[in-house]
Amino acid sequence: MKKSDRIVVVGAGLFGLTAAHQLALEGYDNITVLDRHVPPVPDGSSVDISRVIRFDYGDDAYLRMAYDAYEKWSKLPKYKDIFSPSPFILTANSDRPFGRSYIEKCTAALTERRLPWKPLEDAGAAKRMYNNLSGPLASPGFVGYTNAQAGWADAHKAISQLRDDCIDFGVSFISGRAGTVVGFETNSESQIQAARTLAMDLVKGDRFILAAGAWASSLVPFYGSALSTAQVVGYVELTHDEMERLKNLPIYINFSTGWFNFPPHKESRLLKMAIHGWGYTRPPSTQEKVVLNADVSTPPLKAPRERANFVPKDGEDRPREGLAEILPELADRPFERVALCWYTDTPSGDFVMDYHPDYKNLFVAGGGSGQ
Repeated sequence: MKKSDRIVVVGAGLFGLTAAHQLALEGYDNITVLDRHVPPVPDGSSVDISRVIRFDYGDDAYLRMAYDAYEKWSKLPKYKDIFSPSPFILTANSDRPFGRSYIEKCTAALTERRLPWKPLEDAGAAKRMYNNLSGPLASPGFVGYTNAQAGWADAHKAISQLRDDCIDFGVSFISGRAGTVVGFETNSESQIQAARTLAMDLVKGDRFILAAGAWASSLVPFYGSALSTAQVVGYVELTHDEMERLKNLPIYINFSTGWFNFPPHKESRLLKMAIHGWGYTRPPSTQEKVVLNADVSTPPLKAPRERANFVPKDGEDRPREGLAEILPELADRPFERVALCWYTDTPSGDFVMDYHPDYKNLFVAGGGSGQ
């Protein structure tokens, strides 16, 4: 690949902006990022008030990548106002083998790398260590551990910082209808020559990177390697006294149920929780089928000004059940808002990072799978 190649990145989320920034750092000087909205994209999975920063993975490759990221988040001055350190609890119910086995893999991988973690023999031990946890936790049959080396990032600020870093290095952005990619133009040699947009423009390039998250599988075939699903997110508003009492609340993940929380977000006074598990699928509308020439689960094509305040009824029950597990005094409080966060899930939970088999000059960066 030549430094002068025209590189077109489809998607201005975390994967797309990171790819554009890294290529610009390496001296590529003709990079254009296309998206429906100027980043931070309101309904993108990498945007919102918070994202967990952890390196607790059972797979050594992911552990190493995540640990390197944690070191940067926690030590680089540029992230001082974006990253907040917070202890992390990973737990599961012992009668559900999958959650227990994941914990065993994580602790084995951490031990192999000589990274610290502390076992929690039961729910009582967790509550003694973190006395603002008032619920039964993953009982009966609590298994789990805690890791003090973790935290969370203000996702909106992080993506804004990454966008500005890209602009400083000369990366160009096209948004709106002219940046909404609905397909690709190819030649007889299976090379993409241009991205086709909703404005009927053709954005020509030599190399293309598809990093469109949950929209990616509606643009090219993924052959069963990815499915776009919507995961539930809920937000509860806290009083000033509750903010003070819960300011050191740990990040808590029950791997058996998929429920997890963040510490309170100071600026918004919101306590955020989410579900990482089975999600909702959405068939495209009749008009979207015509525009995209695809009939797979996908988020709405039109970019909103903000993420919709909506989840299905059973989706609202799930975050409330998790809230009752750690803070039952808040379990009946009305949500300030609820939302659906779109992921791209892969069968194994692994990222998809490779050239697409049908197109010689299209690199796919996706399959985030809520990692």
